[in-house]
Amino acid sequence: MRTWLVTGGAGFIGSNFILQQRQAQTARIINLDKLTYAGNLQNLAALHQDPDYVFQRGDIGDRDLVARLLRTQQPEAIIHFAAESHVDRSIRSPETFIETNVVGTFRLLDEVRHYWEELPPAQKEGFRFLHISTDEVYGSLGSLDPAFTETTPYAPNSPYSASKAAADHLVRAYHETYGLPILITNCSNNYGPFQFPEKFIPLMILNARQGKRLPIYGDGLNIRDWLYVTDHCDAVRVVLERGRVGESYNIGGRCEKTNLEVVTQICALMDALCPTSPSVPHASLITHVPDRPGHDRRYAMDISKIEGELGWTPRESFDSGLAKTIRWYLDNPQWVEAVTSGAYRQWLQVQYGAAT
Repeated sequence: MRTWLVTGGAGFIGSNFILQQRQAQTARIINLDKLTYAGNLQNLAALHQDPDYVFQRGDIGDRDLVARLLRTQQPEAIIHFAAESHVDRSIRSPETFIETNVVGTFRLLDEVRHYWEELPPAQKEGFRFLHISTDEVYGSLGSLDPAFTETTPYAPNSPYSASKAAADHLVRAYHETYGLPILITNCSNNYGPFQFPEKFIPLMILNARQGKRLPIYGDGLNIRDWLYVTDHCDAVRVVLERGRVGESYNIGGRCEKTNLEVVTQICALMDALCPTSPSVPHASLITHVPDRPGHDRRYAMDISKIEGELGWTPRESFDSGLAKTIRWYLDNPQWVEAVTSGAYRQWLQVQYGAAT
């Protein structure tokens, strides 16, 4: 069985990817994760007895650790999910994002390059480094602008998106300069099980369940493209196995919605699922709060390249995916309680004030 090294595999998307691939027995997986606040090994509890899943706690910027893992585990691919990813946190603490997303990615890339250069020719040919990025590197769209394509110029507007753009450029440079066989994916907003509750959709679900205010930045008309997490994970596998070396692929859900539309739909589903809640109608909890600095107005993804070249298309509709997501959070209160520590509650208070 082939071996893949997954970075950030205890996080939201990474853990969903590992669970999906181990269920399909696609590859033996080594999971390297620092276990920051958003990393949770409970996400992977189902793999506790799986001999083809190995967890290693550590930092992607730890060159000695990365070199040892590469040498001892001999992976045929690196799937690089590890990143600081919350825009609001990047505005308050940008240095952490530079350290992880830029410096960490550089150190990981450099160790992988040394490992790859020493592989036998056949293994060297088949090796891949897949870097997971975001649509936010492209900047913001106007209401009538065409969707982002893989050739859209980068124009990041937050410390988070700037750090991911820098990482994308480093990955591409390692291909052009050293020949490292890389792939880059830029995805739209993900949602689904195991997402840390500071993110938009789980925050709204959990606040609604508890009868708390539902804080929406500004007028709530900022538009995002929404992608169910298992669709994203499937696309990553497809790109890894069939993508053209040196290319980038946009991954999206073909689902543009305003933040206000998303919250209103969550409220309607919560009304149906929790009809005896004293908060019904949950839409009464919606509260508009001051907009955040540099808030991009619209993201939209043109996914015709991955559809045309690799035959991938999203399977989950937003209606079905959102219903599954709400049901998961309602059915897993122990997981929610474990991750919503005192530090997390303090962060919400700082970010949204009395609205939470």
